[in-house]
Amino acid sequence: VQLQASGGGLVQAGGSLRLSCAASGSILSISVMGWYRQAPGKERELVAEMDTGGSTNYADSVKGRFTISRNNAMNTVYLQMNSLRPEDTAVYYCNAGMSIMGRGKPSYGVYWGQGTQVTVSS
Repeated sequence: VQLQASGGGLVQAGGSLRLSCAASGSILSISVMGWYRQAPGKERELVAEMDTGGSTNYADSVKGRFTISRNNAMNTVYLQMNSLRPEDTAVYYCNAGMSIMGRGKPSYGVYWGQGTQVTVSS
């Protein structure tokens, strides 16, 4: 089971980026999918998350600028980031709570993607 994130890059302040993260493997179901970020010298923090019903939770710092969405059929979560600011610069990680089939029986765990760098220049 793995989460593969993509879409990071370098953008000027005020610009936009779209991150994608696809889960693959012996997945039975996915509950919450989300995005976290970690800037240099800071702790990892929640950016946004969405459950299977479509309920969302955003960090106050990104409300109105970032939008999380999911394609449940494709086991994919997206993060549309608009009006980017230099303080959004960080490594962004996708995250998912998943039930998987392992060794012949189901188990639940929280999984992380490899991280994708987002750099916003002023």
